[in-house]
Amino acid sequence: MQNRTAYSAGDGPAQEELDSRLTVELATVVSAARRRATRDGDRQVDTAHLLHGLLETDPAVRAAFDGSPQVARLLGYLVQRSIGYGLQWHGTIEDSGAVPLVTEGGVPGWSPAAAAAMDGALDRAHAGYATRAGCLDLLAALVDDPESRAVEVLRRASVDTARLAARLDGERPGDD
Repeated sequence: MQNRTAYSAGDGPAQEELDSRLTVELATVVSAARRRATRDGDRQVDTAHLLHGLLETDPAVRAAFDGSPQVARLLGYLVQRSIGYGLQWHGTIEDSGAVPLVTEGGVPGWSPAAAAAMDGALDRAHAGYATRAGCLDLLAALVDDPESRAVEVLRRASVDTARLAARLDGERPGDD
């Protein structure tokens, strides 16, 4: 069974274990999401932070969408998070209902939906016989939760999430 708290926060053995289970690109996304959450004054990394990091970091993630205008629209919504769109999320815990809201024993520094997405990315990678989860694994896991903040942003930007999910199911990232 996987250690479900390996991506909690900070440095040390848990972070080293997580880094060994993620591609370099996905580890970069996780670091960027943590920094963004801190900079925005959010208590937890949520799925929108992860989506933002994916779009900024990985060309394969950007290629999964219907062209540059759609990616630009998505980034526009995500950038506005701290100054407009997304302010309703400030100071709240993302609970999409994908997993029961845990008040004790959860993954410190992560919303329940973001923790579930990371678990889903790791599970997807392992199902594809990869030893490391990649950015497309995380994107697919984010799209799998229709009530997450990431999917809310995707829908606002007119992304057909069912079509995106089908496209991602046809792609399996390589093993690093």
